[in-house]
Amino acid sequence: MGTFLLIATVYLATMVVAVPISARLGLGSVLGYLIAGIIIGPVLGLAGNAGQVADLQHFAEFGVVMMLFLIGLELEPRSLWDMRHRLLGLGGLQIAGTVALLSGVALILDQSWQVALTLGMILSLSSTAIVLQTLSEKALMQTGGGRSAFAVLLTQDIAVIPMLALMPLLAAGGARHAVHDTPGADFMAALPGWAGALVTLGAVAIVVALGQFAIRPVFRFVQGARLLEMNTALALLIVVGIASLMTVVGLSPALGTFLAGVMLAGSEFRHELQAQIAPFKGLLLGLFFITVGSGMDFGLLFERPGTILAITGVLIAIKAGVLSVIARITRMARRDRTLFTLSLAQAGEFGFVLTSYAISLSVLSDRLAQGVLLVTALSMLATPLLFILHDRLLRWRGDDRDLGQPDDITEQQPIIIAGVGRFGQVVNRLVTMSGFKTTVLDHDLKTIQLMRQFGVKGYFGDPTRPEILAAAGLARARILVAALDDPAANLRLVKYARLQRPDLVIIARARDRIAVYELYEAKADHIVREMFDSSLRAGRYVLENVGLSEYEAAELERIYYRHDRISLRDLAKLWQPGVPVDQNALYLERSRALNAAMESALIERFSRGPSAPPVEPEDDEAPEHGLAMAPGARLGGR
Repeated sequence: MGTFLLIATVYLATMVVAVPISARLGLGSVLGYLIAGIIIGPVLGLAGNAGQVADLQHFAEFGVVMMLFLIGLELEPRSLWDMRHRLLGLGGLQIAGTVALLSGVALILDQSWQVALTLGMILSLSSTAIVLQTLSEKALMQTGGGRSAFAVLLTQDIAVIPMLALMPLLAAGGARHAVHDTPGADFMAALPGWAGALVTLGAVAIVVALGQFAIRPVFRFVQGARLLEMNTALALLIVVGIASLMTVVGLSPALGTFLAGVMLAGSEFRHELQAQIAPFKGLLLGLFFITVGSGMDFGLLFERPGTILAITGVLIAIKAGVLSVIARITRMARRDRTLFTLSLAQAGEFGFVLTSYAISLSVLSDRLAQGVLLVTALSMLATPLLFILHDRLLRWRGDDRDLGQPDDITEQQPIIIAGVGRFGQVVNRLVTMSGFKTTVLDHDLKTIQLMRQFGVKGYFGDPTRPEILAAAGLARARILVAALDDPAANLRLVKYARLQRPDLVIIARARDRIAVYELYEAKADHIVREMFDSSLRAGRYVLENVGLSEYEAAELERIYYRHDRISLRDLAKLWQPGVPVDQNALYLERSRALNAAMESALIERFSRGPSAPPVEPEDDEAPEHGLAMAPGARLGGR
């Protein structure tokens, strides 16, 4: 027990240090876990002996089981049916083409067809965790290439299930008994292939029936106890119980939990199950990747570095080639084609899962499996380089901002509204219904098309591109409303517009206080925090419902509003770009003082009775309808 606790301490300590560092460097959590495992395993030799690592890995495999259960919960059958063309078209072609080519290469290298097919399946998968995180960080998820990449990743996640089910059929004659040392292992090993397939289908049918008819009533019964720990216990029981059922008949636990998740995707308890399982999944899955990293044979890399690196390069080239062909067949735009091709060219974390399973089935030898793990890890480590290559190619070709063919702008109005999401739409409706004309720009084609269906004219194009702004009439416009969803793009737009038109009135949308300070520095005239007014209104309703009159609540709201605007002006002077506000001593000190002053003003307002005149904040520079920040620049409090 003491040794196990010591090893667990080493694993957890390394995880806590390595993973946040990896995430801050933009490498993602999966690579952070792998790096942590490599540090405590091959580098420092602190992972324990092979038996201890194996025991820990078996325990950590429940993280994979829980992950597939959560994936199943996200895949409502009706939604999958609606996406069937994209899933089967993009995802199906990618998996089939990649498996075929990689299996062919393995056959050329004198591997058996079972091993070749196994290698093709393992290496055909891409890294869902790394790719989705990187696409989100780079704001590429809503581009055509990002949406296509997501469809392929979703198809791959689903394809893991039939791959796991097929793997035992690829095991050599008597090797199936090696899946797990379970009561049903000998039974499954004695069955012919067709009988094993029937048993598999029967177990799947049982799981589907449980998910459809049994789990919901049980969950309602437990929910009636109103004990949070019972909800957690039931969620774990569902995962562990179904995994045990599948293991007893010699099948993959992940297969059963995935199917149960799909059956419960439309359940009213779906979000509750997600909330209960997610913490266990994250911890155990991270532990699984650490054990994979700690068990890697880097001696093989040092022994044959040229071979391993060459195989990694060939893998990336084959996957990129298949993806490029698919992108051309489906006629993706050039920019989307580049992103789609390079973002998915690596192997993925599910490759570790399938490799571990293949080892337990004796489909792959330990030596070959170690090589597969190395190639998978190296290709994942190359993912940031692939995204850098994507950016370089776009800049080299001159289409790094090309989101599609923009519309020809035929009208130039004195008011330009850039961005018509949930914020810009309200601004545009108020202005146009008041009798003024606007030129509306947005880089989301679907949004523009939707607006046109309601009779609102807008133009598709990236508002941060100089030629789009010029065509929209920036040179003659009186007002620019910068309302883009992406704060970084919104800031670029304001900076460029102010550089071109020092006299232009710029009204900018800000997500938070930091965005306010950045936009103020960029010399926006009016800066509006998108949630400020609605939050104030909600606070006023709270005050009215705890006993204050409507007048008192409105007065307190007004005082808070004016104090907050003055506070923003003072804090903007102390804000330093690139320095987190919690590390800016002067900012923190002034913020605490302003908060204390605001609290005193709110409490004092009615301490002398409702008829007492309000105590206004001392601010000689503040006009009635805005807080003057500098000549030509205002920092609004909304």
